[in-house]
Amino acid sequence: MSEQSRARDSLHSGDTISRNAVFSMVNQLSTATFTAVLTIYLVRALGPTEFGVFALALGITGLVLRPSDLGTTQSAARFIAERHGDRAGILGVLGMALRIRLMTATAMALILFALAGPISSLYDTPGLAWPLRGAAISLFGQSVYRYAIAIFIALRRTVSGFVLTVLESAIEFTASIVLVTLGMAATGAAFGRAIGYVCGAILGVVALARFLGHSPIFRTGRSPVTRRELAAYAGAMLIVVGVFTAYTQIDLLLLGAYLGSQAVGIFAAPLRLIAFLGTPGLALSQGIAPRLARHPEQRPPVGALVRGIKYIVIVQAALLAFVTAWAGPIVQLALGAQFDSSAGILRALAPYVFLTGLGPVLAAPLNYRGEARRRIPIAISTLAANAVLDVILIPRIGVYGAAVGTDVGYGIYVIAHLWLCHRLIGIPVRPLASSLVRSLGAAALTAAVLLAIGTSDLSVVQWLTGGVLGTAVFVIVLVVTRELSLGEFRLLATRPLKVLRSD
Repeated sequence: MSEQSRARDSLHSGDTISRNAVFSMVNQLSTATFTAVLTIYLVRALGPTEFGVFALALGITGLVLRPSDLGTTQSAARFIAERHGDRAGILGVLGMALRIRLMTATAMALILFALAGPISSLYDTPGLAWPLRGAAISLFGQSVYRYAIAIFIALRRTVSGFVLTVLESAIEFTASIVLVTLGMAATGAAFGRAIGYVCGAILGVVALARFLGHSPIFRTGRSPVTRRELAAYAGAMLIVVGVFTAYTQIDLLLLGAYLGSQAVGIFAAPLRLIAFLGTPGLALSQGIAPRLARHPEQRPPVGALVRGIKYIVIVQAALLAFVTAWAGPIVQLALGAQFDSSAGILRALAPYVFLTGLGPVLAAPLNYRGEARRRIPIAISTLAANAVLDVILIPRIGVYGAAVGTDVGYGIYVIAHLWLCHRLIGIPVRPLASSLVRSLGAAALTAAVLLAIGTSDLSVVQWLTGGVLGTAVFVIVLVVTRELSLGEFRLLATRPLKVLRSD
């Protein structure tokens, strides 16, 4: 069988929801693990001030990263998902969008590289210039790398994205540690990140070419979607992604402006660890959301989505119990004594910890359904609430003000997206509300058990006892309240992916 024939068969079959979900989960866990370990190393090696400079550089580049693609990544992913099985159509859309992506990423990286000096002067932090230049290079690589990952998700082939993620993460991890060890401090961390993402971008383009049996850049053929159609949806996605990206970075930028780089480091360190806790929701969204695209031959698996949301509520509630009760020991173990004040920030971000798993599951299906325009008011409201609260509270209560802004803003984001999914996709709200109440009740009892075991300087025995006993209490409460039946629990324990079977 020829390479093009294998590519065509793979495009038509794709992977199941379960397979996509499991590889997406492993993908998220692997990158989150690399990120968490690298963060732990960097905060200990750099200290609050240098790590704050590094985090500020990432915050500035993060502000323009996703908007720099002009919304073409998610727009292309939507139209590719709608043409599942149509190799010629997929190549046409992919090639047109990727060429645009390369041009915009290059232009944005060059502009940011050139402005690194003036930006560092604006923040009155001369040591920010070279870390920002390294972050500008990583912006280019990250843009193209993320494009490749998004396309593989749309093609229902998260296993390919998993391989890419492991390779990119391993390269970034190694390069960052080597450069920081050589004494390059925040600059080394930034350029290590750049090395990882540039290599990831190259590998991503090569992987797409091998999977499709054709170059994803040159001679891709006529696109079934016009530039005008691609640009129209890309414009809506640009607004949504741009505004939400501003929401994710506004805390760091305002903290840097009001309180300096050390405050940025104190806030950014636990925030990066929280990214690890949102992996179940992100994995589920990548496994299910592409199948909710409008396809003439396939019915959207709404039932699988509803079941998935229920289990995400349960998982995030369990995480909430541990973060709330053991914020101090977690920070002490992961970040060290220099970041003791981050424990209170982690505890203050507990609502965000719970909601961070739900956001992707509710937002991604709307993107693939072509409903990006309806998300614009939500994104704007989220950013506005966070920014206003930051401006009011940071001068008064310091870093905790940024935590309050993040919690309230993301609460608006999740609730509004749930309402849209209810209206446009048919997700029932009442059963999910019941799951929420029962899961939070189980979390409260679990937290009480953990508090009774200890709240600081936990021994190995206390860690193990709390983990086992806390989990047991959480599960027992769910079974007693009939949120989970014994049969359902056995299925989750032995064959967890079977519960995500399509309708």
